[in-house]
Amino acid sequence: MRRRPSRLMVASAASLTAIVAMAGVTLTGCDAQVYGTAPFAPKAPQLTVVVPQGGMAPLPEPPPGEPVATFAGLDERARQATANAADVGADITVLVLDRNTGQLVSNGNSTAMAIASVVKLFIADDLLLQEAKGETVLSPEDRDNLDVMLRSSDDSAAEVFWNRSGGSAIVNRVAARYGLGSTRPPNDGRWWNTISTAADLVRYYDMLMNGSGGLPAEQANVILSNLAQSTPDAIDGTQPGGTYPQRFGIPEGLYAEPVAVKQGWMCCIGSDWMHLSTGVIGPDRRFIMVIGALQPTNATTARDTITDAVKTMFPGGRI
Repeated sequence: MRRRPSRLMVASAASLTAIVAMAGVTLTGCDAQVYGTAPFAPKAPQLTVVVPQGGMAPLPEPPPGEPVATFAGLDERARQATANAADVGADITVLVLDRNTGQLVSNGNSTAMAIASVVKLFIADDLLLQEAKGETVLSPEDRDNLDVMLRSSDDSAAEVFWNRSGGSAIVNRVAARYGLGSTRPPNDGRWWNTISTAADLVRYYDMLMNGSGGLPAEQANVILSNLAQSTPDAIDGTQPGGTYPQRFGIPEGLYAEPVAVKQGWMCCIGSDWMHLSTGVIGPDRRFIMVIGALQPTNATTARDTITDAVKTMFPGGRI
């Protein structure tokens, strides 16, 4: 989600070295840009976590296997999506990881950007780790606010937790635990201006699920279960009607897959809308995708652009 108009902070990012170092990743690079409007897509089936009686379900790890058929030619489709986006004035960054094989497909744009409401992942992660360590106790009201922050991107809940846990120090702690070399706190103290890259966000999701980021499985499941219940509309008090459609990108583009997503958006970065769609795809959480777009247009067109890019990469709505 986003807040008030903000200047995008752009920096040259360390390429994809950190992720490539994560166990034998195969990287396919290409150039970048996006494309038009797609037909109506049915609502994506929800990724659910079945919790056994008396405890939390373990985080599933994908079994070894062969590359999926849709990864054949994916680098070419990513190039096409990038070119189509450029034709309508959009600049996109995209990264897809197959956690099973380590195969990673990028469009070659590693630019760092302000990640808007995607930082709510870090806020939740840091708070849940405090709880796991016995450093804080979450009340029933806190739990409700955490859920609505992750599912419906509530800014008010994020503001409360951000201030309670030390603001920018949250980003420093999470970046250190997960080894996010291109992630840094906002220079103005406003959570929505936290800076990161597609590579760092893919790394975050992967380490969240395999436990190497330090968050216990029980708490990681709190985050992922909420993302799997992402609502069609976000709570957004700065938009007419008080809501903002948040099914753009991964949910609408991969409509035939269960997804668990955290979305972000922000206006106005110069003349651009920024939209960011991130998350985990598939019933076994095999795939991670991060896609971001900057486009000097209206919000509806910008949402369509990022969704069309996903559909170009994955025709048929499935990985």
